[in-house]
Amino acid sequence: MTIGAPLPKDDTIRSVQARLRRPLVLVGMMGVGKSTVGRKLAATLEIPFADADDEIVEAANMTIPEIFDRFGEDYFRDGERRVIARMMDSRRPRVIATGGGAFVTQETRALILESAIAIWLDSDCDTLVERVSRNDRRPLLKDGDTREIVRRMKSDREPAYAEAQLHVESGTGPHADTVQRIVEALDLWL
Repeated sequence: MTIGAPLPKDDTIRSVQARLRRPLVLVGMMGVGKSTVGRKLAATLEIPFADADDEIVEAANMTIPEIFDRFGEDYFRDGERRVIARMMDSRRPRVIATGGGAFVTQETRALILESAIAIWLDSDCDTLVERVSRNDRRPLLKDGDTREIVRRMKSDREPAYAEAQLHVESGTGPHADTVQRIVEALDLWL
């Protein structure tokens, strides 16, 4: 029998639910766990979950690598911004996982900071490299040494990520640990 990581206390969850009035947007590097943690966070708070990358794929009717190959990163970022804006339009509580570069784009970051609560999920380089190495469909990692690209991207993007209202570590432990840290951070911040 596997014993799962403890979730936040019911009264803490209820307190956060009662005070939450806008979307929670998970930002951070690729491989940090935004989608997986996001699904668990949404289930814990009993609110909807949406993945911006999935929405982009559906809207474009092509994969993200296909969009990058055919139209380039600038085109992708513009579409990403429009999709995220549409996802946050209602300003109702929900969890939205973004792609790693979404929050780095100034317009997208401003939109998120104005309309939502941005939560920067952070992890060390070794953990990120191990996680992203499991997926060979990441366009920004296809040309070069993965460790060096991740290290450089993390360093370049951290100033933008640091603008998020909350900063939570996503370590190598169970994702439920990260969910617990997010709920506790929200409880203090709201």
